[in-house]
Amino acid sequence: NKYYGPFTHVWAIRQTMEQIIRVFPIRSCKDTVYRRHQLMKRPCLLGDIERCAAPCVARVDKDQYASIVNNVVNFLNGNTKTIFKDLELEMKTASANEEYEKAGRLRDRLGALTKVVELNAIVFDDETDADLIALTSDDLHLSTQIFHVRQGQIKGERSFVSDRIDHKTMPEHFEDLLVQIYGELTGDGIPKEILINQDLSEIVAITKWISENAQKSVEIRRPQRGDKRKLMETSEKNSEQNLTMHKLKRSADLLSRTKALEELARALELDQPPLRIECIDVSNISGTSTTASLVVFEDGVAQKKHYRTFNIKSFTGQDDPRAIHETVTRRYRYLVDGQDQENPTDKKSFAYRPSLLLVDGGSLQVNAALHALDELGLSDIETIGIAKRLEELWKPGVKDPILLPRNSEALFLVQRIRDEAHRFAITKTRMRHSKASLASELDGIKGLGEKKIKALLDTFGSVNNIREQSVAQLVEVVGINEAIAKNIEQALRNVPTKFDPLTGEIIEN
Repeated sequence: NKYYGPFTHVWAIRQTMEQIIRVFPIRSCKDTVYRRHQLMKRPCLLGDIERCAAPCVARVDKDQYASIVNNVVNFLNGNTKTIFKDLELEMKTASANEEYEKAGRLRDRLGALTKVVELNAIVFDDETDADLIALTSDDLHLSTQIFHVRQGQIKGERSFVSDRIDHKTMPEHFEDLLVQIYGELTGDGIPKEILINQDLSEIVAITKWISENAQKSVEIRRPQRGDKRKLMETSEKNSEQNLTMHKLKRSADLLSRTKALEELARALELDQPPLRIECIDVSNISGTSTTASLVVFEDGVAQKKHYRTFNIKSFTGQDDPRAIHETVTRRYRYLVDGQDQENPTDKKSFAYRPSLLLVDGGSLQVNAALHALDELGLSDIETIGIAKRLEELWKPGVKDPILLPRNSEALFLVQRIRDEAHRFAITKTRMRHSKASLASELDGIKGLGEKKIKALLDTFGSVNNIREQSVAQLVEVVGINEAIAKNIEQALRNVPTKFDPLTGEIIEN
């Protein structure tokens, strides 16, 4: 008999068993269950789906089952090379014998084993014992990702999504999380290091409290560089992905969508649930490249084929209400005239009347939209503003904002619609700004026309890359002679690298 452990957490035992069963078809049932299926002469569900070799019905003999057990022992001892070789050989043999189903099952086990080995790979050279905790959020939710590192290896990971409390800051939420995780742990259950992705105001008090529970000195800190920082970045990405998956799963649920529309109708005192919702958002970069987005949701589901963007043309500078007025006029003119002069291809998309128009902003933005609708004779289209505080909706003629409950499906739907409109507007604004930057840098260079600019970009990829080329390298491009190459070098030599003012990233034109 062999003993493995100790396991300081129940979840760690469960996770190890799940890893073993996913790769090795070893029996995991109780003796009473095993004997019952012996008498029934029929395997259990795990046997049916081939997660168990089903020794209870003699699907494998004693020697075959002993080989499976030996592989489990090798796995727990960290000797996985032999297991990989055996599984690969068995898979190739099954394939050669045209046992394709068996070969497919072995392929899946190889994939599962690869994932397990990657998870348990050595991430630090030293014998680090640490928990890495990343907390990310949106307006409504918190997403937690934890990596448990023991002796330099990731021995387990956990993730979960919870509701965010409005009045609390992220550091306060993180402090609550640490109390939740370590409140009932003592001794070896608490590692020497707790690595976090937030700066905490009460870190001294929390460190003292956790150290007392652990009966040893525990360090809580935010890694700034090296392998620990890289693993923290991975943890943060996983946390963000978990939050995205949580939101997608929730939005895909028909009952949740139906409930959201009904709640929204009650809160806004609509005659019926808003089956078609359109949302407008405006974006610009330092007052230039102003772009408005229009996103469409039908029955609570995004209809991306109906999305549209509007390049604001009636003015320059930063004026969101004026941009919204122009956008509403151009979009809803079709309902009156039967056509949109500037977007003739939008005939089918623009033919539908929305049940609800959402505008990202407060009273100024809502009034601008209402003014445009009044001019078109469409003042009966219900128009609502989404305030900076997401749960506050501004309805014309109502003095105070309408508050949606923070855990309601209606608020979750409004958040998704607003975030989608914001994402779409930002994306299109950056594309427009990038094109404008490109034209301004290359169009004025003597000897360069549209075809030569395209040839340069096809060869080097961006203006920043063109700037780094020598005259000798530039003349290798078709159509570029030495005189033009020198003009390019001279024009771009003293132009500083451009940065996106929204993100600080280099703009790759």
